[in-house]
Amino acid sequence: MLSDPAVALTVLVLALFVGIEIISKVPPLLHTPLMSGSNAISGITIVGALIAVTSDNPLISTWFGFAAVVFATINVVGGFLVTNRMLAMFKPKQARGDDK
Repeated sequence: MLSDPAVALTVLVLALFVGIEIISKVPPLLHTPLMSGSNAISGITIVGALIAVTSDNPLISTWFGFAAVVFATINVVGGFLVTNRMLAMFKPKQARGDDK
């Protein structure tokens, strides 16, 4: 179905517009939990990229697979850092020795 490059490009552009519209409607309070949930999707992207690296077309699939692994890994690490920072906001502040 998506073997035609024009169809693939059309689907990509439409997905970009739909994604931007959906994300712009999310209230700022929900951005951090949404980022945490996207870690699972990025994990799936990493698995798909590893499968793409081993496909029949070694040059193109290797480069695109490598780029997908790098970007998805950055997204996963960033998501975990944001989640960790969000969870740290809910921890009670520990008493310091200089506060009286």
